[in-house]
Amino acid sequence: MVHKPNAVELTIARVETLLKDNPAFARVEHGFYVVRQGSAYVYVQVVPWEPGRAVVRLVAQLAGGVEMTPELAIKLLRLNARMRFGSFGFVTDGACVIFTHSLLGGATLDGEELVTALRQLAVVADEYDDRIVDEAGGKRMQDLLDDAAAASLLEHTRAGESWEH
Repeated sequence: MVHKPNAVELTIARVETLLKDNPAFARVEHGFYVVRQGSAYVYVQVVPWEPGRAVVRLVAQLAGGVEMTPELAIKLLRLNARMRFGSFGFVTDGACVIFTHSLLGGATLDGEELVTALRQLAVVADEYDDRIVDEAGGKRMQDLLDDAAAASLLEHTRAGESWEH
């Protein structure tokens, strides 16, 4: 019997090989990565799909605390019809507008397709995070991360923790 490599592990190895030299690429944990483009972050996650298959999910969180109105929903749907890669979505938890795209992983994962899709998602995310916040309120994900880091620093300082060694 010939052993077939696990599609998830094969895909993880391929993603890491393709993106390891990109200075904006960081490994968060096994099978989960982040790529930063301007004020946007694109998360890359390798997930199992069907027996023996894997999917590469690319997700950019554009803005949180957004008021989803019918007008904004229609605008995002119209934009989806024009996008080469990816589509806009809305996650009710956190009122977050996202931009996402999926690729088939495993032995058929095309490196050029992955890099092109990732680049396109990052550029769109970096452009539209500001537009969405200007139109619908909320905060860009970069601003939310900055706020969380500042709050953590303030909390540690108030607790009397020293940052000195």
